[in-house]
Amino acid sequence: MFTTPSGFSPHLACAEPGEEEEAPQEGPGPGACLADGPPITSASLDTLIQNLVPTADYYPEKAYVFTFLLSARLFIAPPELLARVCELCIKQQQLDQSPLDTAKVRKFGPKILQLLTEWTETFPSDFRDDKMVGHLKDIIHRIAPCDEAYWKTLNQVLQKLSQRLALMSQGEESIVKVSLNASSISDKLVAFKTKPPPIQKDMLSICNDPYTLAQQLTHVELEHLSHIGPEEFVQAFVQKDPLDGTQPCFSDQKKKTTNLEAYVRWFNRLCYLVATEICMVTKKKQRAQVIEFFIDVARECFNIGNFNSLMAIISGMNMSPVSRLKKTWGKAKTAKFFILEHQMDPTGNFYNYRTALRGAAHRSRTANSNRERIVIPFFSLLIKDIYFLNEGCANRLPNGHVNFEKFVELARQVGEFMTWKQVECPFEEDRAILHYLHTAPIFSEDGLYLASYESESPENQVEKDRWKALSNTMNRIHQEEC
Repeated sequence: MFTTPSGFSPHLACAEPGEEEEAPQEGPGPGACLADGPPITSASLDTLIQNLVPTADYYPEKAYVFTFLLSARLFIAPPELLARVCELCIKQQQLDQSPLDTAKVRKFGPKILQLLTEWTETFPSDFRDDKMVGHLKDIIHRIAPCDEAYWKTLNQVLQKLSQRLALMSQGEESIVKVSLNASSISDKLVAFKTKPPPIQKDMLSICNDPYTLAQQLTHVELEHLSHIGPEEFVQAFVQKDPLDGTQPCFSDQKKKTTNLEAYVRWFNRLCYLVATEICMVTKKKQRAQVIEFFIDVARECFNIGNFNSLMAIISGMNMSPVSRLKKTWGKAKTAKFFILEHQMDPTGNFYNYRTALRGAAHRSRTANSNRERIVIPFFSLLIKDIYFLNEGCANRLPNGHVNFEKFVELARQVGEFMTWKQVECPFEEDRAILHYLHTAPIFSEDGLYLASYESESPENQVEKDRWKALSNTMNRIHQEEC
């Protein structure tokens, strides 16, 4: 499903089968191993759930709440987890007794409200399930008699949740609509050289300023990022829990990674759009100018901190139908391109890129403006990092305990991404450019090769055979349509 680069070695060292492992640490009780003691490395699922449950005198660290809510869905479905949390709250606070201990409940109430608020804000998609909303309402109804303010807080939480879910639905619908429009593949354009120009608009006729195009690409990237929920990173690689004899926590229907997949499709589209813009140009000098233009766009993306568009442009220019145009490349000024390629070189597990990413992340943390806060990572590599973390380390240890150390690292990577995606794009939208980026027809791989061979003739027998086969196929398609 995901196109990912090679050359990754996992960050987190994990024990190989048969190696001796440290004794699991559970900690003496809720919070003790979170704030006042050593971090949890492993624990039973029951212990981790208990650590999530607030009391009158205890509230879990915010980092723990995020880590556990992110990873727990691998072992227990969110509605079941919230049900367990509510059951423990009812039991520990004696919320099923009458009368309630008002003083005790008033100390506990703000803490359970804080947990539920954090849950709805960070993982709103969990509450698309009516059971989740039912559990939320039930626990608040139990404590509300002790303080009328709890009713007001409940209504505020539900109102904000409803707004978030509505925005999420609108965003997903718009992404589906854009994806349908962007799926147009135009192999017919390979015949453009025998027809009077222009057959279609090109990027330079829409936008000839590299910095402006880089800004608009950043708009597209941040729009996609804004819709990706943290749970999608876990659900993308979720597998059946081997210690659970029942069904996995996520059926295919519930395992939603819609936004994440749409973002990967956008990357692939941008690669093909860049290649199409180059291959569709008739004259060598103009093709060289298009190459130089996209080199400048890529450089501006790098300066902005938009590494995903940068990599898509480089990938598009390195596609075989483009890279084989040696006469065209000979006309272009390519010194800046080789510098950018060096920055995104996969050698040493993308060492140069990771160094640049750390620099951009540091700039973002100390920034005074949204312009300086922009960090858009090379998304396929982030996905691959998470994939290898998931594959390289077991979710559970042999004694059945949850390998919590793994999920702390997962939460670190996903949490950093969540910070970056919240940046508002500081650049003004240009609707004409955005429309073109989303809807301009692009060649398929075969179409790119045909256009490339028409631009610069095949140089060897393999290319000649391919050109002949593709030409025959295209002619047959045209005859059938006629």
